[in-house]
Amino acid sequence: MIEAEHLEKTYQRGDGRSVTALHDVSFVIGDGEFVTVRGASGAGKSTLMNIIGCLDTPTSGVYRLAGEDVSHYSDQQRSRVRNQRIGFIFQSFNLLPRTTAEENVELPALYRGEAPDRGKATELLERVGLSDRADHFVSELSGGEQQRVAIARALMNDPPMLLADEPTGNLDSAAGNAIMDLLTDLHREGRTIVLVTHDEEVAAYAQRELLIRDGVIAADRARSPLRPVSEAG
Repeated sequence: MIEAEHLEKTYQRGDGRSVTALHDVSFVIGDGEFVTVRGASGAGKSTLMNIIGCLDTPTSGVYRLAGEDVSHYSDQQRSRVRNQRIGFIFQSFNLLPRTTAEENVELPALYRGEAPDRGKATELLERVGLSDRADHFVSELSGGEQQRVAIARALMNDPPMLLADEPTGNLDSAAGNAIMDLLTDLHREGRTIVLVTHDEEVAAYAQRELLIRDGVIAADRARSPLRPVSEAG
């Protein structure tokens, strides 16, 4: 699914100096894996997530997604790849507040130039336990419910990979655990999940962890078998 070879990402500061956010990063994530990218603030995990999600390109190195070298694609080419292959789940939900839950779920189909699929949107909301909230505006939903809508939206185009950026960061513990249980279920159904977090408890849901520190992969390690933290004792 994902092949990263010697990725580097360098930014230019306003004073002309360069800052290296990623240095010689290499790893492979196979189809159907559940992997966390964990690190402290400023470690480089957001930069890596942007490259994995085809939101940005590396300064050097190679990034292949499903065998396609997307390392130096244009914005338009990366947009196509994102739409076809990646479902995004963000900490801040990124929902449209003046629309209903169902309308938010339909958005990815609209971005592909397709007619809204109301039936599929309804099915996806049912899948995440929100069939009774389909006609509610986003502002009427709790944080946990909004994140469930965001997950349903991420599934609209049936992407093989879900990329989650701190998906429990704005939620209380109970809502956060419920979201992680839902992501675990989606992984068990065969989806590849890459989850960016600084939280050790959230990372414990995955079967593998990439620990990033100062722009390099400090560790690549297997974790305990997939299970909710709440059941780990």
